[in-house]
Amino acid sequence: MSATLIDLIRHGEPEGGRRYRGHGIDDPLSERGWQQMWQAVGEQAPWQHIISSPLQRCHAFAEALACKHRLSVQTDPRLREVGFGHWEGKTPDEIRQQHAEEYHAFYRDPVGCRPAGAEPLEDFVQRVSQAFDEILARHCGRHVLIVAHAGVNRAIISHCLGAPAASLYRIQVSNAGLSRLRHDEHGTQLLFHNLSRLPQIP
Repeated sequence: MSATLIDLIRHGEPEGGRRYRGHGIDDPLSERGWQQMWQAVGEQAPWQHIISSPLQRCHAFAEALACKHRLSVQTDPRLREVGFGHWEGKTPDEIRQQHAEEYHAFYRDPVGCRPAGAEPLEDFVQRVSQAFDEILARHCGRHVLIVAHAGVNRAIISHCLGAPAASLYRIQVSNAGLSRLRHDEHGTQLLFHNLSRLPQIP
């Protein structure tokens, strides 16, 4: 069995800066966000296929990268970010000031203490995990790039490592942060995580 490599990259900074967007707010990348993405990948393109969240902060870059390197690209709606309910559109500072008890409860127990109207975390992990398992099966032996969100990348990594949903927010994922997973007959291994630049190909 040939190894399958899956690279994960989070979108760069969107217009409006840091805030909870979930999948209800579809801000485009800012100029700085575009710079972060291009700096992360450099001139390398080791992938054979790109799969993206449908949200434009991911999909616009995926399309641009695919066009530049003549790669195939597709979107998968299951790779959209987790829904944050009434937190969407608000900054962390606004949440801390307006809903301090709710904010701290969420980070203590992100499964049981969801923002009002938020997508259940276990449902989110399940949809992302299903998408990832299908990607592994469909692209066996290939090198694929997934362009998605912090929550999606956390869910994929947690799924591969067998970690519970409650542990998701213990994983740091920076704007344009890159991670790599290797899957073979022995399972899936995390090779690197949250790098700001793609390692040079030997």
